[in-house]
Amino acid sequence: MKTNGKVILGFILISLMSSGITIGLYSHLNKDEDNISKSVGFNQKGVHPAGYNVSAENSDFTLAAEQSINAVVHIKSTTKPVQKNNIQEYFNPFEYFFGGQIPQYKIQPKVVGFGSGVIISTDGYIVTNNHVIDEASEIEIITNNNETYRAKIIGKDESTDIALLKIEGKDFPVIPFGDSDALKIGEWVLAVGNPFNLTSTVTAGIVSAKGRGNIFSGYTYQQDIARSRDKIESFIQTDAAVNPGNSGGALVNTKGELVGINTAIYSETGNFIGYSFAIPINLVKKVIFDIKKYGVVQRALIGVKVEELSTLKEIDPETYNKLKVHEGVYVAEFTSNSSAKKAGMQKGDVITAINGTKVKDYHELRAELSRYNPGNIIEVQVYRNKDIKVCKVELKNDQGTTSIIKEKAVTEILGATFKELSPELKRKIGINYGVEISKVTNGKLKENGIREGFIILTANDTKLTSPETLIRIVESLLKQDPDERGLYIKGFYPNDRIRFYAIDMNVQ
Repeated sequence: MKTNGKVILGFILISLMSSGITIGLYSHLNKDEDNISKSVGFNQKGVHPAGYNVSAENSDFTLAAEQSINAVVHIKSTTKPVQKNNIQEYFNPFEYFFGGQIPQYKIQPKVVGFGSGVIISTDGYIVTNNHVIDEASEIEIITNNNETYRAKIIGKDESTDIALLKIEGKDFPVIPFGDSDALKIGEWVLAVGNPFNLTSTVTAGIVSAKGRGNIFSGYTYQQDIARSRDKIESFIQTDAAVNPGNSGGALVNTKGELVGINTAIYSETGNFIGYSFAIPINLVKKVIFDIKKYGVVQRALIGVKVEELSTLKEIDPETYNKLKVHEGVYVAEFTSNSSAKKAGMQKGDVITAINGTKVKDYHELRAELSRYNPGNIIEVQVYRNKDIKVCKVELKNDQGTTSIIKEKAVTEILGATFKELSPELKRKIGINYGVEISKVTNGKLKENGIREGFIILTANDTKLTSPETLIRIVESLLKQDPDERGLYIKGFYPNDRIRFYAIDMNVQ
C-alpha cells in the first residue's frame, strides 16, 4: 500500500510539474505575441497561435488552417480602361509627314485582376503584394464569409513588393505575426490563398531554402532590368503549391503564425512546378510599419557601391584570387558623403556580416540593411588583407541625412501635371505615344527651363504611353543611388524641333 501511495504521489507531482511548465510556456508565448503586436503598431492583442506540437511523423495542420483561413481575403483589383494603338506599338514621331499611316485607336476594356491578402489587425489593415493592386483604380475585398468591402491603399513599396490596404470595420479575424528568422530548412508550412479564383485554398509543404535572391534575373527589357536591381530579395523558398491568385496570401507555420507573404513562383508554364517564394514576415513588418507611420518606407544606406564576388571573379580574377574569401560583397566605390567611408571602410574590403549576421551576396546585404532605419548605428564586418575589421556605421537615408523621409508625390517633385495626348493631337502631329505637360509650377522641370505644352516622348529611353508611365520611371529612379538619379527626357514643343534635357533628380 505504501508503495502504491508513493507511486500515486509521484504521478501527482509529475502532473503538477507538467501543468506548471505548460502554463509558463503559454504565458511566455502570450507575452512574446503581445510584444510583437506592440512593436509593429497593429492590433493583434488576444490573438494566439493555434497549436504548439506538430511533428513530421504526425502532422496535423487543421488547427493552423482553421486559424489562418478566415484571415486570408480574396482581392479583386480593377484598372481603368486605357487607350491603345490598334496598329503597332509605336512609329517615328514625324513619320506621318513623310507618308506614314495615321494610327488608329481603340479603348481597351477594364482589366480585372485577382489575388490574395492577409488581415493583420482587428480594425482592418491588410497586407498584400504590390503587384496585386498596382495601377488599380478600384479594389474590392471579399472575406472568407463572403462579406465585400471597398479597400483603400494606405501605401505600397515596389522594392519589396508589399502593399498595405485598409477596410472599414472591427473585430476582423487576424493571423498573429511569427518570426521568419526562426524558420528552419525542412520545417512544415502552409500556403493559404485563392489560386485560380478558388477561394480559401490551403496547401502544405516544407521550407526548401531561406534568403533566396536573384529570382527576378530573367528580365530582358531595360526598364525591367532596372526594376529588378531595385528589388529587395531574401525569399523563403517552399514546395507548398502556389499558383496565380495566391499572390499576397499567407505563409504560416504549424503554430498558425504568419511567417511570410506568398509572392512568386518559378515556372516556365506560369503554373506551379515545385518552387514558390514568400517574403519573410520580419521584412514585411518593417515595411508596413513605416508605411503606416510615415507613408513611405525609411530606407537605410551605408553609402557603398558593391560588386558580387562571382562577378569580380570573372572580370578581375587576379584581385579575386588575392582575397582568399568566397562569401560577401566587394566594396568597389563609395557614394558621395558615404557614412561607410567615414567609418573607416576602404575600397577592396569585402563585407561579410551586418551586426553579426552573415552576408553572402548583394541580395543578403540589401535585405539585412532593410531591417534598419536611418540614424541606426550598425557594426559592419569586413575582410581586409587577410584580417577581419569591424566598422561602426551610422546609416543614412537616400538624401544623405538621418531625418525621416516624408512621402512626396512625383508631380510635386517635378513641379508639373501631365495629361495624355488626345487622338486629335496625335493625328495632327503624327505620333502615337508621349505625354503633354499641362501645367508647370516650382520644381525640377521649371528649374531646367521646361514650359507648359512640352510633349515628353521618352524618359530614360522608355517611350511614354501615359502619365503613369512617367511617374513609375521617376519613382524607381528616386530609389536608386544618389549619384545615379539622372532623368533624361526627349520631347518637343508643337511645331518645334526635338529637345533633350538631363535633370538631376536628387531632392534637397
